[in-house]
Amino acid sequence: MTLVTAVFCALLGVPGGMLANLLIDRAPDKQPLRPVPPLRSLARSPRHVVVISATAALFAGTAFRFDGDWVIPAYLVFFVCLVSVSVIDSQLQIIPNRIVYPTIFASVPLLALAALISGEWDRFGHAVIGATLAWLALLLIHLISPSGMGFGDVRLSFVLGLFLGWISLGHVFTGLFLGVLLISAVGVVLAVLRLRSLQDHIAFGPFLAAGSTLAVFAGEAIIRWWRG
Repeated sequence: MTLVTAVFCALLGVPGGMLANLLIDRAPDKQPLRPVPPLRSLARSPRHVVVISATAALFAGTAFRFDGDWVIPAYLVFFVCLVSVSVIDSQLQIIPNRIVYPTIFASVPLLALAALISGEWDRFGHAVIGATLAWLALLLIHLISPSGMGFGDVRLSFVLGLFLGWISLGHVFTGLFLGVLLISAVGVVLAVLRLRSLQDHIAFGPFLAAGSTLAVFAGEAIIRWWRG
């Protein structure tokens, strides 16, 4: 059954990836989100193919990760958000409210519905706590160093904390820590190669997204390794 669900989710990843491409192309400029014919979308740039492929892979991975759980639809919304935000932030160094807020408004009811059906209200409670803790943590960093972390990252952290907290509060810490670790490592490598200085700004959103994705799929193994 898991394989069937994974194939179905992978197929859903095609329209999901097309939606992500639409958001990437139009959300930063606040253009109307009118759908683009599929063939024209794919012909525009190789990026469109990469985004659709990545979204389909994440959707399939979600099916395997949660194995028929009612929470799967919420995580599909989550990954469309992460893919869209990662590309936009890496290109323009902004995280549009037009993506983050609708993701929150869609995700909270979907997570609540999953909790209602499964009876796992403790997970929903952890999701809310995780979202609050992640938001407060990144807000503190933003207040200390506004140039190092924009408020878009703070808003995104609420989404990350929501979905990582559903799994466990340990996953919230793991995802955020991995994001910081990844951006620090990339910054040092770029500085050593003299492609950037340590003072140059690097978009944080893609690394937060990458760290959170790693936490979703490999968080338990990482936490066990840390604990020895």
